[in-house]
Amino acid sequence: MTAADAIVLAGGRASRMGGVDKPAIVIGGRSMLDAALRAVAGCEHTVVVGPHRPELDPAIRQVREVPPGSGPVAALGAGVRALGDTAAPLLVVLAADLPFLTESTVAELIRHTVESGAAAVFAEDESGRPQYLVGVWRRSALKKALEQLDSLTNQPMKALVPADTVLVPVPGIADCDTEEAVRQARTLAGDPVTVADPTTVGRPALSLDEARNLLRTGISHLVAYRAELRSVRGAALAEPLRAAGPLPRFDVSAMDGYAVAGDGPWRLRRDIGFAGGQRPVGLLPGEAVRIATGAHVPDGTTAVLRDEFVRIEAETLHRLPGTPVRDDIRRRGEDRNPGDLVAPEGTSVGDALISAAASVEVTEAGVRGPVRARVVMTGDEIRGDGPLHTGQTRDSIGPILPDLLSWYGIRTVDRTHLRDTPNGFDEVLGATTDCDLLIVVGATGGGAADQLREAVARAQARILVHRLRLRPGGSTLVAELGSGTVVLGLPGNPFAAIATLTALAPSVVDGLTGRRPGRAQTGPLHNAGAIAGPVPRIVPARIAPQGGWLGDPSIRTAHLGGLIDRDGLVVVPAGARDGDPVEFLPLRP
Repeated sequence: MTAADAIVLAGGRASRMGGVDKPAIVIGGRSMLDAALRAVAGCEHTVVVGPHRPELDPAIRQVREVPPGSGPVAALGAGVRALGDTAAPLLVVLAADLPFLTESTVAELIRHTVESGAAAVFAEDESGRPQYLVGVWRRSALKKALEQLDSLTNQPMKALVPADTVLVPVPGIADCDTEEAVRQARTLAGDPVTVADPTTVGRPALSLDEARNLLRTGISHLVAYRAELRSVRGAALAEPLRAAGPLPRFDVSAMDGYAVAGDGPWRLRRDIGFAGGQRPVGLLPGEAVRIATGAHVPDGTTAVLRDEFVRIEAETLHRLPGTPVRDDIRRRGEDRNPGDLVAPEGTSVGDALISAAASVEVTEAGVRGPVRARVVMTGDEIRGDGPLHTGQTRDSIGPILPDLLSWYGIRTVDRTHLRDTPNGFDEVLGATTDCDLLIVVGATGGGAADQLREAVARAQARILVHRLRLRPGGSTLVAELGSGTVVLGLPGNPFAAIATLTALAPSVVDGLTGRRPGRAQTGPLHNAGAIAGPVPRIVPARIAPQGGWLGDPSIRTAHLGGLIDRDGLVVVPAGARDGDPVEFLPLRP
């Protein structure tokens, strides 16, 4: 194995788990710290960053980040300093909360680092989420990244991650950063465990279809009420909509031409019938009158002759030989009679429905929705306005979310930013009386700053989607609070957040409003073989000249630049081959 040193982060007590010493938790007969140390046993030197542990081998260097508990970046800085300038060219970085990590996994990450030439290689878990504390760095790259920060205290790991990185899918590396994760790990290890929450513990990640079905059928409907249809676009009918009046209201001309009575030829009168104007007096047999489309035909009319079917000679109207015989009259109630069904329950309220309802004298109806949403952007590293400070990044998706949500009939009532605090989400979840949907971007994973899952558990919410079997978007969480508000937790990665929202938002709206699901757009993906992997993927795509789509085999997920000049997204099944049908999600419905 190429020469490498190791830094194992085993710092402090986990506030998310009641203050326990997390690295000391025993899973499968050994502590998680011991598992990490065994995984790096082949490294030349090992530094453990955290509180002093007298039971460790004296050959292992032990240091503490300053101040204690100041985060993984500060801990890495302490580890690099402890190794000194004589450290090996490669540094293995591991968190001591990975009970199933093995020495062979570390060797594989080192191999990828050597072969790729990348500044760093990180593991990617089954959900497609990068594990920045399971990786191998080039020492020079890590040292440079640390030196570029003004301060190492309480910085997010993303502040260190260089552009030149490689992600390597690695199974069995889920971290144990919550009590629930520890229970799941002990179950997998065969340890006796008390299951406190059977709705989430051991629950597998859902496929996209499974998640959508659960959202459509498992979410509680919003309360129905009556409203003016034109004011509630995006809502859904809570009852069938029936005609109040006939359509047409009276017999009208379907074409510009002449209303005639009986067989021709016809004597042409001088009066004219206009739409919305006075109805011409009744026709006698053999009479005709000029008439416009939509005009009320006079009594006695037997047909309307189109302009192109007639000729006029000396105030006499003649039908041209060989022209088809049609009456071109729309009869009263031909399209709708009072009581006829215009649209069934569950129909979305849009322009077509509003117009169709108005044409039969219906302007209001019983509806559910539209869905009101609050957007919460999370993370100390996110900044919306003003100059960026060291370790911060621009909020590149918060400003566009209200418009994006409107595509699905969702109205944004508020957009806020929540910093990484232990109890911030408790307050957010407790203040949802003015919204139907709480969209949280970030904090859905299992990292040290990812607080949403524990807050949802404390709120005793009903979990609908625990995780998704999809890349990206595996860390997605959907739950329903006791108030009825649905919490949609999206990954913090910009592309993952938008892709997952695009895939799930219609189903969330269906569930809340009782809306009838739309029809999926499917067609061949011509380069599916270059994209498909062991887990379903969602990638940008453009329409192919021959029909179907061409997807992007690779995508930079930290921004939305990959969506420029693309027509939508495609959901690529695991193991798909060229030409296989896939679902297409337009970027704008």
